[in-house]
Amino acid sequence: QVQLVESGGGLVQAGGSLRLSCAASGIIFNLNHMAWYRQTPGKQRELVARINTGYATNYADSVKGRFTISRDDAKNTVYLQMNSLKPEDTAIYVCNAQRILMQRQYWGQGTQVTVFS
Repeated sequence: QVQLVESGGGLVQAGGSLRLSCAASGIIFNLNHMAWYRQTPGKQRELVARINTGYATNYADSVKGRFTISRDDAKNTVYLQMNSLKPEDTAIYVCNAQRILMQRQYWGQGTQVTVFS
């Protein structure tokens, strides 16, 4: 059974930092591109950051220079370091795994991040 379990969300003042983690089980982690999305009410799910199996990364323009995605294949975990947080970063952050060479992807349940000014 595939599980993606996020942690590290919370309430933080604008300008602060949070580090999200997503622990994966039930998948061959190093054969999956990993990503963080975020969701707010009334809006489409937005790709925040992605890291592929070769450790190449890409980011939404809105978070470039502030957020850093990384992965530890030995721990089956992907991270999102979020610095200089803004109120508009408030959202549910959801972990995603996309299996390479297969039309298959998995989603976590999400973790709430709330940034207040």
